[in-house]
Amino acid sequence: QVHLVESGGGLVQAGGSLRLSCAVSGRTFGMSVMGWFRQAPGKEREFVALNYWSGDGAYYADSVKGRFTVSRDNAKNTLYLQMNSLKPEDTAIYYCAGSWRTTQLASEYGYWGQGTQVTVAS
Repeated sequence: QVHLVESGGGLVQAGGSLRLSCAVSGRTFGMSVMGWFRQAPGKEREFVALNYWSGDGAYYADSVKGRFTVSRDNAKNTLYLQMNSLKPEDTAIYYCAGSWRTTQLASEYGYWGQGTQVTVAS
C-alpha cells in the first residue's frame, strides 16, 4: 500500500508562485512514476506532470510546460510541483498519484492523495 499526502495549496494572485508537496510512504518499490493531476470544477481530471520514481526525467502537459517544474527529494520521500507564472485557469484541486506504469492516463494510477486546492485570482 502507498500513502500520499499533498500540501502547499492556497490562494495566489495571477503571476505568482506556489510549491506543492506530496509526502510518499509505504511500499513504493517498483513504482514507475509519480504524477500530478488537477481537476477544476465541472471538468475532468487532467494530467499536469510526471516524474520517474527511480531515475531522472520528467514530462509535462503543454499547458504548464515552461511554468511548472516537478522534482523529487528521495531522502525525504517527497515529490514537489513548483508552479510559477500562475494563471486563473490553473485554479483546480491538485492531486499527486503513483503508478506502476509510465503513463499520463489517470486511470492507470492506482494511488492518489486527497488533493490540495490551488486558487489563482485575476
